[in-house]
Amino acid sequence: MGHQGETARRRIIDAAYEYFYRHGYGRAGVDAIAEAAGVTKRTLYHHFDSKDALLTAVLEDQHELVLKRLRQWLKPKNEPSALAEVMFAELKRWSAKPGWQGSGFSRAVLELADLPGHPARLAARRHKAALEQLLREELAQYAHRDADVLARQVLALVEGCMVLILVHGDPTYADAGGAAARLLVEAAARQGTGAQIR
Repeated sequence: MGHQGETARRRIIDAAYEYFYRHGYGRAGVDAIAEAAGVTKRTLYHHFDSKDALLTAVLEDQHELVLKRLRQWLKPKNEPSALAEVMFAELKRWSAKPGWQGSGFSRAVLELADLPGHPARLAARRHKAALEQLLREELAQYAHRDADVLARQVLALVEGCMVLILVHGDPTYADAGGAAARLLVEAAARQGTGAQIR
């Protein structure tokens, strides 16, 4: 694919991300996405076979960006509680932005709840699994054998916070989630290689 084709594909993905995030998958029209990207509908379908394929490409693109951002947030900390504090402080800052509508991955899965094999749902599942793995690697510095359980607990707190912030429009749910995560991480650090956290 030439430079012009790559540029068109990039514009389509960027425009589709905005439309899907703002309006949801079901209400975002292909015509509007093509117009926003400055391409014809025919060009859009040249790059993406369907709206489903476009959504999947958008999620895969976002996956890389989110992982990069999370790695920056989770740079090695001097104490266990710092990791939890940074994660939830960043969540609070992100969710306070105008127009914030939660995780695009989770919203896509909810819209496609009756289609478990949809490629966008599979992309979202891979994304959440990668986030859990990244957390596991970071938390292993403090929890050792408990890192699997602890990563799942912290991720559950993050996801729960995002839902409650979206429902109530209140970013301070991130403070509550961060306090709970800090207690979990500190307890795991104290236990070291002891019994699993339950």
